[in-house]
Amino acid sequence: MTAGLVLQYVVVALAVLLSAWVVLKKQAPNAARRLRIALALPLMRDGRPAWMRAVGRRIAPVPIAANTCGGCDSCGPAQR
Repeated sequence: MTAGLVLQYVVVALAVLLSAWVVLKKQAPNAARRLRIALALPLMRDGRPAWMRAVGRRIAPVPIAANTCGGCDSCGPAQR
């Protein structure tokens, strides 16, 4: 195999993975969130190198605030 062919396969594989991720996020956002959590938690454990913890923080999804008021689910600022 020549280097050009290997590079072509790598680029195609990355494009397929990226498109699969976009479809997963659109069609199953909860599953995508659980997958991100499952990938990030092992990287963020105590005793891991700093670079590995940084990768884990980058992969981890934004925390969801608990809805403690039980109200209208619009916890943002009041609109006028």
